[in-house]
Amino acid sequence: MSVYDKLNALGISLPAVAPPAAAFLPFVRTGNLIFVSGHIAKKDGQPWTGKLGADLTTAQGKEAARNVAIQLMGTLHAATGDLNKITRIVKLMVLVNSALSFTEQHLVANGASELLGEIFGDLGKHARSAFGVAQIPLGSCVEIELIAELA
Repeated sequence: MSVYDKLNALGISLPAVAPPAAAFLPFVRTGNLIFVSGHIAKKDGQPWTGKLGADLTTAQGKEAARNVAIQLMGTLHAATGDLNKITRIVKLMVLVNSALSFTEQHLVANGASELLGEIFGDLGKHARSAFGVAQIPLGSCVEIELIAELA
């Protein structure tokens, strides 16, 4: 089953690449690697704001991370022209806007990791870092960057 068949089965349509909000590119390809810049969580087209452990629950953070994974796949599609050319999701770096006492960043990050595994199968299994941070641009609750490998 192709990546697009899996997306369709889940009712997921990929968004267009959002223009960068600052002085950077949405993605850079070097050799067979694509580095995708950080994407922030959005809800109803606006930054999904709040701190995990204060304003948002772990479940909401996990949903936000899943949302970011969909955006990342949209950017990967723009970068490759065909997500079936991806031979591996190599790494995610997940930043979680966290209250001082919040320690479930790894569970929030699972929202993205689990969806990428569901869509890409074994090729979606990746290395990952998840950090709690004091703030993310525009007050967003989650930001994720991704490295992928092409055939």
